[in-house]
Amino acid sequence: MGNPMRIRAKLDGEVVDAKVLMNHAMETGQRKDASGALVPAHYITKVIASCNGKTVLEADWGPSVSKNPLLGFRFRGAAAGDTLSVTWTDSMNDTRTDEAVIG
Repeated sequence: MGNPMRIRAKLDGEVVDAKVLMNHAMETGQRKDASGALVPAHYITKVIASCNGKTVLEADWGPSVSKNPLLGFRFRGAAAGDTLSVTWTDSMNDTRTDEAVIG
C-alpha cells in the first residue's frame, strides 16, 4: 500500500472542486537503474472516486502518467460535510483508499 493521498474537496455553489495528490512512483518499466537493469513497471491503472456511495469519477491510467500525480475534477450532487472517497489500484494489484470531508 502506498503513502496516504492528500485530498481537498471544496463546495463552490452546487459544484464540488476536488484535488487529489497521489504519492506513487509511477515506474513505466522502460527506465534502467545504475547497473543497467530495467526497473519493473509499477504504475496506477485505475482510479475511482465516490461520494455518498455514488461513483463520481472512474479513470483508467497507464504508464505515461507522471510520478506523484495530481488529479483535479469537479462534480455535482454533494453537500458540505459529505465524504469523498478516492481509491487507486496499481499494476502490482496494490490498492489505496483515502477519504476527505467536503468543506
